[in-house]
Amino acid sequence: MSANTDQNKKTVLRLYEEAGNQGRLEVLDEITCPDHVEHYPFPGQAQGVAGLKQRVSMIRAAFHPRFTIEHVVAEGDTVVVMWRNDGVHEGEWFGFAPTGKAVTARGADIHLLRDGRLAEHWDVVDISGFLFAVGAVPAPAATGADR
Repeated sequence: MSANTDQNKKTVLRLYEEAGNQGRLEVLDEITCPDHVEHYPFPGQAQGVAGLKQRVSMIRAAFHPRFTIEHVVAEGDTVVVMWRNDGVHEGEWFGFAPTGKAVTARGADIHLLRDGRLAEHWDVVDISGFLFAVGAVPAPAATGADR
């Protein structure tokens, strides 16, 4: 793995640990391109560094998240992360009033970096754990393996 690829992985991991888990939004000014592109923005989310700060702030306000990185794959300027986010539904989330319930979401993110900074982001997120926890969708019946 090239030194550049290794540094790109470290930069992406800072997004989850320092901004996501610790709430240090100022780190995004350092690691994000000013014209950052969010390919699947939240409703009302802006583009650029301001939009990424907005996104992280929304997640933190709703869940006080704890991101755990499960897999990281990097090639050149592309870094793919599979993560788990455990939190408590403490704030409004797209029309869902706070429930105080523990929630888990899982997802995979693709980050494209330019000159060592976050430039573009795509994601796929499984929110079924959230929907089950807040009662929006009935949880599936437990199987013998789950007991």
